[in-house]
Amino acid sequence: MRKLGFLALWSVAGAALAQPPAPPPDPITGSAALGYLSTSGNTESTSGNASFKLTWDVDGPWKHDWTALAITARTSGVTTAQAYAAGYKAQRDFGEASYLFASVDWRQDRFSGYDTQATEAVGYGWRLFDTERHVLAIEGGVGAKQSTLVDGTDLDEGIVRGGLDYLLHISENSEFSQKLLLERGADNRYTESTSALKATIVGNLAIVFSYVIKNNSDVPVGIEKTDRFTAISLEYGF
Repeated sequence: MRKLGFLALWSVAGAALAQPPAPPPDPITGSAALGYLSTSGNTESTSGNASFKLTWDVDGPWKHDWTALAITARTSGVTTAQAYAAGYKAQRDFGEASYLFASVDWRQDRFSGYDTQATEAVGYGWRLFDTERHVLAIEGGVGAKQSTLVDGTDLDEGIVRGGLDYLLHISENSEFSQKLLLERGADNRYTESTSALKATIVGNLAIVFSYVIKNNSDVPVGIEKTDRFTAISLEYGF
């Protein structure tokens, strides 16, 4: 009887040892989204929007993020909204809570009063908490900004950069995120708020409701300081 029990245990252990180890997580993740957009502020229109995000999170202290966004609309053959953005951010962790970052961002919006805005910044980030349900990080740094207004005026200035990034896992298939960005210079203060609610439909496909507010404190005469974007998008994650 003891021999039979020993053989059974040996068989179970052998089967467990024979199973291949779980593959390591893919260091590259991302998403692509396409959807419907409503704008208000300098343009009152409905249009399409597309976005792309890519994250390379290697097995170590480094993390790299790439983002891209495109918004465009035409009414009766006339362009009523046109905005593009791209960004890159490198992050180097120091321990569980703190990290250093370097970021480069480029924005073009012909209806915002600023034809193009480019910023380069370095700074420090701190995760106030990082749990399975909540993640909250704040950032602060300094950098430089180059802007071209729609009237052709060029502005070069140093900036102070601040940021907040919050993620709430509501359930296994839904989450809420809130991002805040502040770029303060001598000539202009740029703020951007992005609120998003994401719900998985099936597999890697999700529906995303987002609301974005962009504000420039100093704009040419006749230009609204604030633009708002409300979007419903289908997002595919990979």
